[in-house]
Amino acid sequence: MAVADLLNVRKQLTFYGAYHSNTVNVIIHVICVPLIMWSFQVAAYDLPRPTFLPQIQYHFNDYLKFEVTYGTLQGFLWLAYYYLLEPTAALLYTPQAVLSVLTANAFAQRADHLNIALVIHGACWIAQFVGHGIYEGRSPALLDNIVGALVLAPFFVHLEILFKLGYRPALFKQLQNDVGVEIAKFRKSLGDKKRAA
Repeated sequence: MAVADLLNVRKQLTFYGAYHSNTVNVIIHVICVPLIMWSFQVAAYDLPRPTFLPQIQYHFNDYLKFEVTYGTLQGFLWLAYYYLLEPTAALLYTPQAVLSVLTANAFAQRADHLNIALVIHGACWIAQFVGHGIYEGRSPALLDNIVGALVLAPFFVHLEILFKLGYRPALFKQLQNDVGVEIAKFRKSLGDKKRAA
């Protein structure tokens, strides 16, 4: 994939949207994707940090803590990518991204944080696979493009909500059309495979 394609919001969201067109599956993702990211950030708190990472901490209260961890880096790197894709939507996503990092770092202070994070993580992945298998009728996007699917998922569900609230209706319409074309191609290829068998 060309670098220009990585920065093309329409192309990236068309890829992702082609795997997430069923309403129930989208709702499952709207609930589970932020929890998957948050639980990863909680679990990543325990990873040993290289010495080149700055040892910066700020404890706001029992529920919000800033600390440079792998989860913090993941959250802010993905947010930077979202700013390159769609700056206004990324700005609207920023409070959610920051809150995810701060609450994950604070939650990681609990003795049982890793067990809880792993249960949430596993349950949400299972729910998403059920959403794809039962409702979408198509394998998850991560089986075709794992990096694109994992990195885009939080932003995609954020944009799903924004589009429902009237954000950039022209882009939303373009994406619906593009996704429809991709789904038609997928269904045609399935039909071709069945006829060939």
